Amino acid sequence: MTVVTLGVHIVDVLARPVESIPAGQDTHLLEQIRVTAAGAAAGTAVCLAGLGVPVASMGAVGGDELGDLLLMIMERRGVDVTGVVRKDGEQTAASILPIRPDGGRPSFHVPGANLGLSLADLDRGRVSGARVVHLGGMDATWGLHDPDFFALLAEARGAGTVITMDLLSNMADLMPGARSFLPYVDYLLPNEEQALMMSGAAGVEEAALALLDEGPRAVLVTLGGEGSLIATASGLTRLPALDVPVVDTTGCGDAYCAGFIAGLVDGRDVTGAAELGTAVAARVAGGLGSDAGLDGAQELRESR
Repeated sequence: MTVVTLGVHIVDVLARPVESIPAGQDTHLLEQIRVTAAGAAAGTAVCLAGLGVPVASMGAVGGDELGDLLLMIMERRGVDVTGVVRKDGEQTAASILPIRPDGGRPSFHVPGANLGLSLADLDRGRVSGARVVHLGGMDATWGLHDPDFFALLAEARGAGTVITMDLLSNMADLMPGARSFLPYVDYLLPNEEQALMMSGAAGVEEAALALLDEGPRAVLVTLGGEGSLIATASGLTRLPALDVPVVDTTGCGDAYCAGFIAGLVDGRDVTGAAELGTAVAARVAGGLGSDAGLDGAQELRESR
């Protein structure tokens, strides 16, 4: 496989537009409800497949019906899920997302089987043999905070594999663990809040440069409607977001990662890959769920 996404797998149940939670037994009629494959590994994998990039995903789901559903959705989208292990007796991670009219997304979440993912669940050969390995949600996969996993990443990098990393949460207590991965990562792609918490910096530019000093070739901080900030040894570059109507911001970070990785696979430089990431994120923001707008997305790789 060209790309392996490794980490968090979640079933998202999304509904829009939700202005309030009904009181008592009341019912509000909505325009749309969807179920999607999400999470920093699964969501990115689905977007990569939509871009025409061969991709396999590795992680853990429960032995329940939600796990069946998640794997079915990913397979239908073109992702190789043979590296996703089933954990009998555990629940598949899931979120309920009531999407506000402005695209905001509060959530109700069960972390489920992701918390039990460990090095023993992984196919080491797939990791070391991939062109790119995307670490999705290392802040929430505590079983991989393991020196032997770090050694596997170092081995893979030594063989030419590129390592990218995105986070799942905005929980300050989880940031130190995620930070320990930085010496083994080529490209870090946090959002602004995550970058500030990981670095302890007061501003996003200072945060990006501080994280860059810990090992990555580049740090790309997503800034929502303000676009993204790229930090490399050559300095700082800002990329604006595309001006599109926003339906739902769920999965935009995963889409940015997928576009960036696809750009790297295509031989683009960091800025060119980030521009593709920006375009893919804009596509996803225009619909409901982390896989919205992916039909025809492969054309973005050819047109940008």
